Amino acid sequence: MAYKRTFWQDHVTQYENRYKEIDNGDGTVTHEPVEGAVIQQGTAQNGANFNNIEEGIFAANEMGNEAIRMLQHHGQTFKKLIGEIGEVTLTNSLEYPFNNSMTTIDLVHKQDTIDYTVDIDIKNTSGDVGRIIIKDKQLNGFKIAFTGSAPSVAVRYIVKGGIY
Repeated sequence: MAYKRTFWQDHVTQYENRYKEIDNGDGTVTHEPVEGAVIQQGTAQNGANFNNIEEGIFAANEMGNEAIRMLQHHGQTFKKLIGEIGEVTLTNSLEYPFNNSMTTIDLVHKQDTIDYTVDIDIKNTSGDVGRIIIKDKQLNGFKIAFTGSAPSVAVRYIVKGGIY
């Protein structure tokens, strides 16, 4: 429901702040306004008008809260899209078919879940890479290795997701 704005008007009379004093007979007096001619009828100060203001404030507050929630959601989505990028050189000092290239990668930004992906680009190699293996994913890092016979493989990794 759209907010229906109230355009308030002052009550303007011929005589402002003029009163007639009436003796109540018990030692008290009543002041009765003597306005003269009404030049402009003022907006009523009543429950309907004041509650309209309250509804408008409430609706604006709810909309503000929803806007904040949406911004937070978009911020989280944006963080997921950016990801984390790094490079590492994996080394193997053993003779094929053995391989000791397993390396632990520490993530700069801790993830919220281990539901993230790691994309790999091979930058440089000095032999057969075989397969690249990502394992033991944790919130703060993962392990990476290759299965081939190369003495070293330089890789670039991109971590995406894992932030909610």
